[in-house]
Amino acid sequence: MEIEFFRIYVEFYPLLLYNPIIKGGVLMTDEEQKKIFSKNLNYYILQSGMQQKDVAKALGYNPTTFNTWCVGKIIPSAGKIQKIADYFKIGKSDLLDDKTFLAGKKTKKGVVINVLGRVAAGIPIEAVTDIIDTEEISEELAKSGEFFGLKIHGDSMEPRMYEGDVVIVRQQDDAESGDIVIAMVNGNDATCKRLMKYAGGIQLLSLNSKYEPMMFSNQDIIDKPVKIIGKVIELRGKI
Repeated sequence: MEIEFFRIYVEFYPLLLYNPIIKGGVLMTDEEQKKIFSKNLNYYILQSGMQQKDVAKALGYNPTTFNTWCVGKIIPSAGKIQKIADYFKIGKSDLLDDKTFLAGKKTKKGVVINVLGRVAAGIPIEAVTDIIDTEEISEELAKSGEFFGLKIHGDSMEPRMYEGDVVIVRQQDDAESGDIVIAMVNGNDATCKRLMKYAGGIQLLSLNSKYEPMMFSNQDIIDKPVKIIGKVIELRGKI
């Protein structure tokens, strides 16, 4: 009897360790757990305002290894997960739990905002009719400005943001260097990029290294023009 109990414990301990429970008490597969961990990890990296490689360096991990966690190829050991959680000052469950499922359990009253499929140049946000969904934000956050959600298209912001993810955006016409922003360039539809400021102009950076930075002088910003329409505050990843 004791041998059988030990066998079951050894077999299921990794599942208990990573808390692989989702809706209806169904056990998640290893691939699902990797994807959820990846989404949560990228969310907290985004919130920190740091680059992925800088977080890896701060934690003492090889950037290549750290990237495999960020893209969902591998899930690190329990000790490494705890170290990452300590770095971001969060609980280990914040990295392992299915946030999409937990979001449905909110008890505090929230404010509903529209999620836009696209933002076309020359059209004020309040006049956009391409409303594809809604999201809820806290009353406290809503008091800090005007917000909208925007659906991510393409792969230029991978591995933090994927096709179909939704970002929560506070409307503003400027942002700090390093912020993730929604910008319009040369009359084109709005795009999501990291803003970097310099004395002579700005760069709009994709997180996906296969895309070249978009560089603009101060004169380009006026002539094209380049306009910031909002700062990304939250990422709502779709599992």
